[in-house]
Amino acid sequence: MPRARALDLLDAVCTRKQPLGEAIDGHLGLSRLPARDRAFARNLASTVLRRLGQIDALIDHCLDRPLPRKAGGVRNFLRLGAGQLLFLKIPPHAAVDTTVALARQRRHGPHMALINAVLRRLCRDGGKMIEAQDAARLNTPDWLWESWRAAYGEQTCRRIAEAHLREPPLDITVKNDPQAWADRLDATILATGTLRLHRRRPVTELAGFNAGAWWVQDAAAVLPARLLGDVKGRRVIDLCAAPGGKTAQLIGAGARVTAVDRSPKRLERLRANLRRLGMQAETIAADAGEWRPSEAADALLLDTPCSATGIIRRHPDVAWLKGPGDVAVLAAQQARLLSAAVAMVKPGGLIVYASCSLQPAEGRQRIAALLAGGAAVERIPIAANETGGLAELLTEEGDLRSLPCHLAAVGGMDGFFAARLRRR
Repeated sequence: MPRARALDLLDAVCTRKQPLGEAIDGHLGLSRLPARDRAFARNLASTVLRRLGQIDALIDHCLDRPLPRKAGGVRNFLRLGAGQLLFLKIPPHAAVDTTVALARQRRHGPHMALINAVLRRLCRDGGKMIEAQDAARLNTPDWLWESWRAAYGEQTCRRIAEAHLREPPLDITVKNDPQAWADRLDATILATGTLRLHRRRPVTELAGFNAGAWWVQDAAAVLPARLLGDVKGRRVIDLCAAPGGKTAQLIGAGARVTAVDRSPKRLERLRANLRRLGMQAETIAADAGEWRPSEAADALLLDTPCSATGIIRRHPDVAWLKGPGDVAVLAAQQARLLSAAVAMVKPGGLIVYASCSLQPAEGRQRIAALLAGGAAVERIPIAANETGGLAELLTEEGDLRSLPCHLAAVGGMDGFFAARLRRR
């Protein structure tokens, strides 16, 4: 039953604080469902997480008193039903009856009347209640809202939060002949050269997947690797490389790539992706902060581990799993990786530091600290023609700063920071 699997995913994220992607990959029952049911379960869990602040506010409004501790698991049943009723527009009889039946099956019989009563009220009054809500604010945790408002201003903060409410489109990067593939897949070619598909379908069922003609990659994610310029025939290190989209870009541009990632499991996923694409790279499982190449590279890309707050629209669980303490820990790790990266390239070699975070501590502050600390590097400003002419993606310092609200008219893009450095 797909709703039961969706409930399992909500329990994993909201109760056990497990990332949604890990919960999906590790759920054997989900993998055994037919493709259509599997897609419904994932979409239902993602929708609830994307609207979690709103849904919890609606549930609380319908309760006479807070849920007791012993009924803690009941909230996820209510979330599951509310998500179906109010945001997926599932018919009330299906949404309510299946949720109550699932509660009975999971031995929540004493709370079935409560679940039924709350969901029936949401059937009746939920639409009007939603109209009175500030969706962008409710679905953004306080610490994120305050940090974005301080960094980007109130208006842009709200635009970022609103972008997170919409399911993102599917973007792909093709090996060659983008126009032919755009025609075949009914896609639009964006300014960054990315193909954006208009109809969302299972990736593995799309033409060209099995043939390795393209790979999934957001419009913003294609930009950091391009900032290394012409890499044909050059030795390039890709640090923290999995799952391999940027590795594939570099190989496609003619580079000799060494892909490093500390996770053997994630590195195997990178290898599998490269096999599908018919590409090869040297792959090394190692801590990028400790590992050193046998000889200095011509260029290096560091796609650093980060809080991932720039990709909340694709991973809505991030908003509810991460906190300011995580950013502080990650910033320290990023400083260590940056220092290691500088030592891995030849004098005159380029280094691109990239982060899919919206937090300044993981972007411009890391570069400012590196330069202020006397590292043997200099910033090489990025030009608008390197971003497909999207000058709004450039900062005053000449770094890349994409936001989820950029390209809003055609579906937005992920939030990325990237800076280009040259070793002196």
